[in-house]
Amino acid sequence: MASPPNLLPLGHHLSELSSQIPASDSPEVWSDVENTAQTLANGLRVREGPVENHTPLGQTPLPQALASLLASALHGSSIPTAPYIAAVFELLRVSANLCIDHDENRGHLLEAGLPQAVVSLLEGYAESIPNPPTTDPLPLTIPHLKVVRTAIGVLLNVSLNYDPVKSRLRSLDAALTIMKLSIAIYPPATWLTAVPSSEDSSQALEESWTLRSGVSSWAWKTIVDLKEVKDETLQIFNPDVLPLLTPALAAFCHPYPSDSTLFEVGSDMFNMLLQADFDVLEESCILIESLSLDVEDVRLSLARSLDFPAEHGGVSCLSMILDLIEKGDYPLFWQTAFPEAERKRRERVFDNCKAALIKSVVEVAGEQRNEDVLWDDCAAKPGGEFACRMVDLIKKYVADSDVNSSEKGSIAGRDDLVICASLSLGNLAGREKNSTVLLSPPHSLAPFLTSRHLLSPSTDIKVKHGVLGLLKHLAQSCAQSAVIHDALAHAEVVKYVCRCGVWDEKTDEIADIVQVSAIGIVKYMCNANVENTFVLVLPTPGEDPPVPTGLALILALVKRTTSTPVRSEGTRVLVNVIKSLWSNDPSTTPENAAMTATLQGINGSDAVLERQRKRHEAMQTVLTPECAFALASLVGRSAKYPLLVNEGVVALSLMSILKAGGPLALNAILTPLPSDTPLPSDTYPSEPSSAPASASSEHPTSGSDLSSPVVTTPSTRGRFPFPRNALDMLIAVLKNVDNPVNFQIEVRVNVCSFLVQLTRHTSGPDLERVKDSVRPVVESVSENLQSAPNKADVEMLVKATKKLLDLWA
Repeated sequence: MASPPNLLPLGHHLSELSSQIPASDSPEVWSDVENTAQTLANGLRVREGPVENHTPLGQTPLPQALASLLASALHGSSIPTAPYIAAVFELLRVSANLCIDHDENRGHLLEAGLPQAVVSLLEGYAESIPNPPTTDPLPLTIPHLKVVRTAIGVLLNVSLNYDPVKSRLRSLDAALTIMKLSIAIYPPATWLTAVPSSEDSSQALEESWTLRSGVSSWAWKTIVDLKEVKDETLQIFNPDVLPLLTPALAAFCHPYPSDSTLFEVGSDMFNMLLQADFDVLEESCILIESLSLDVEDVRLSLARSLDFPAEHGGVSCLSMILDLIEKGDYPLFWQTAFPEAERKRRERVFDNCKAALIKSVVEVAGEQRNEDVLWDDCAAKPGGEFACRMVDLIKKYVADSDVNSSEKGSIAGRDDLVICASLSLGNLAGREKNSTVLLSPPHSLAPFLTSRHLLSPSTDIKVKHGVLGLLKHLAQSCAQSAVIHDALAHAEVVKYVCRCGVWDEKTDEIADIVQVSAIGIVKYMCNANVENTFVLVLPTPGEDPPVPTGLALILALVKRTTSTPVRSEGTRVLVNVIKSLWSNDPSTTPENAAMTATLQGINGSDAVLERQRKRHEAMQTVLTPECAFALASLVGRSAKYPLLVNEGVVALSLMSILKAGGPLALNAILTPLPSDTPLPSDTYPSEPSSAPASASSEHPTSGSDLSSPVVTTPSTRGRFPFPRNALDMLIAVLKNVDNPVNFQIEVRVNVCSFLVQLTRHTSGPDLERVKDSVRPVVESVSENLQSAPNKADVEMLVKATKKLLDLWA
């Protein structure tokens, strides 16, 4: 293209015409406007040459003239009529070319009000969209399609990487207007089934659909750029955009058309439109995902749309998202339209679109305020439509995998569906009543979750993440609900979790979150339940070669990991194991064991002896230096978490009741902590602060020294120095000065009780070393307690310190 001449005269002439319009609004003047603008727009397309036109033109009255002429050309209508549409088109071209890559001119156009005028023009076109919108393309002639496409191009050029215009367009909800027009003008895949009218020439059809796809392309580029702002809290969309995004999903949910009525399969035009469909799908899924992650109102609106489609004008957006995840597939045209490498790339992107929507569904299910929206306690569909659909996906996956079905409709191998369903149900299973529904008929989900297709060493780690997360949420209520516990126990959850390979060393680098979920399951299942504890602790009889027990795997993981949550939660499993084995659980008494055996047709005395044998073997399994030191390390590294310190102290106290356990506990609290044992960070999961910590009810001796549950108390105290060993931490707890948090009276009492218990079964230099270190601290604490303003609050600690000092006297 030849270098343009000086375009300033054309700019001045267009400005003069703008001044003439109010007095002489004639066809001749508008023809002059059209011709002048066309020549000026063509000249502005050239950016390099001896004459630089863009900056000088921007400094003239041209920006104001363009805005004024656009307004005048409408003559009071919402969209331009036939006599003026060509002039509007050329004026838009001038505007787009004047500001491309030119911030100074963008500022001039903004000052002149041109972006606002263009948005108003597009809003006029948007008013012609039927409500509710149809799936047919918005009927616009080629001249009008040109105007819409170019108007969007103006907004793209004037706002690209230029925040002042972006801010103005956001205030005008321009993105929503652009989206409405884009979807109405180019509904994906409708070109495949469109029927041409008799007067449509092939050339006109090609031009029309080229313009329509161009509107879509430029619209998405503009929307993507409007989203890119420094302040990430600013949003360009509200929930009103959701029903506009679902047509792209619907096009790929149902069987994608296998023939074309307009264009020859494999032609350039055909492939271009196939690409346009693909682009709209990708951008729509990305936008749905980002809105679901970032905007609470979008999550709430999506949940409501499931049972109340009126939320989005009759469109159930969440159902359509789920349909694409479950039923969407690659178009058959991809097999022939693209080379293999390109086809595989598209298939990967398609799979990524599904993954983005799965994230969206999981976020919607995870929104706390959505639990009562997505969950329905109705009898017809227990849990409601959403829960039933998720449960059915898991069940169908297992059933199809059992028969290795490859028939149409089979979801065998569809790991993504299990991931979506298990993560979503996990977010809804926090309440005991919800968990009970999922584990009771008709759902009875437990045996499906322990299927070899979902929990085995070969299962994909992402599937394990979802399944184990769901099981963890189900198991957290098992101590309060016999229905939940019995369902999980009958499905042998502890056994299958231990054997799924999640605690193997090869998964350490990629699966610490999953490892914590698996640890949480067995922690809950072994809480005050000796049968589950036997499964975790004892080897399975008759296995050759022997398989490591679940507890052995956890302790090995705790020893080698650098993850604080894994270390702490893994050791808490050991705490629950000890509390269960040392407990006076009524269900484990000889009388109850005999009764259970009788009901099962087993000799009662044999059953009692077998239970006692297992308990003794299990207790011997945990009476080791390794277990004792794991508990001591939990105490030593938990300066910010009184509950964790308390749990470690309680377990060590229980261990010390036995003659063989006292020396183990004594040695453990004096053993130096590893140098790679960090104090827990402030980001450690909040769960420890809500779990029960009491040991008094499980203690086998009626005169227990151990006390009641403890709740973590936030504090503004300083950082605790790194303890050399657990004894340092115990001393710090007794002092309760300059700790990161306040240690309640109950924790300090339990430390005293542990030291009393320790004294009964140990002796020698190590015990004397403990006494020498602790006695001055206890004496000081005791003296300070005498002057406490409220003696009733510290009475327990006064008695505990006195008992310890008397014993050591």
